[in-house]
Amino acid sequence: MPTFPAPDGVRLAYRAIGDGQPLVCLPGGPTAACYLGDLGGLSQHRQLIMVDPRGTGESALPEDASSYRCDRLVDDVEALREHLGLPRIDLLSHSAGTNIATGYVARYPKNVNRLVLVGPSPRAVGLAITADTRRELARLRANEPWFPAAFAALEAITDGKGGDWEAIAPFFWGRWDAAARRHHAASQPTNEEAVALFAADGAFQPESTRAALADCPVPVLLVAGEFDLNSPPRSAAEFAALFPDARLVVQPGAGHYPWLDEADRFVSSTTAFLKE
Repeated sequence: MPTFPAPDGVRLAYRAIGDGQPLVCLPGGPTAACYLGDLGGLSQHRQLIMVDPRGTGESALPEDASSYRCDRLVDDVEALREHLGLPRIDLLSHSAGTNIATGYVARYPKNVNRLVLVGPSPRAVGLAITADTRRELARLRANEPWFPAAFAALEAITDGKGGDWEAIAPFFWGRWDAAARRHHAASQPTNEEAVALFAADGAFQPESTRAALADCPVPVLLVAGEFDLNSPPRSAAEFAALFPDARLVVQPGAGHYPWLDEADRFVSSTTAFLKE
């Protein structure tokens, strides 16, 4: 795998999939980008530059563990842009990775052509997702055979009574079938320290980030799954309203991984936006 040096010298790895104009892709987690696959066939339209964040996948472990913090990861993206020799990049991110992408477009707006936020996390901009919002969304799945146990676990978690996080996994896919189970098993973060320190004190500056986004000239697409308990459509709509030029696509029947739940729909809406 090709690598490039981060600003502090850590070697970071990426893989290029497909042909065409590069699209830099940031995974969530933080974990290796392999769970993104080829984003449902998006690689047939663009060359996907899949980045393994520091300390995950093929990227090296940093000596300074504080560099796992989200705001520190922003400059890793800038180092990749410089390594690729691109004056501006198209940037796609998923889940926790959308916090990095949001920080990047706030800090380097002139270096981004278009921004795609999939299953957007609102932590970077200080938007809260209420327990009632999650419960309301979860109840849309009440006819699923796994619902009673999953909802009971969700109630325990949202009430602060512990709960089985593994039991709520079905809520994150539009179909909790064998493929979803395999994907769930393969997409779990393996670097617990990277996950724990991602949102450490100082990782997010919501007020300044929101102020920067209010003047952001970059067109933005936010993609939310209809059933996404992690990134509810209602929260994604609030997030979209922070940008001057943003649109929200709510993908019917999808969870937190819309390129798996209906690849053709996801690829169609994403490529249409990137081609504009």
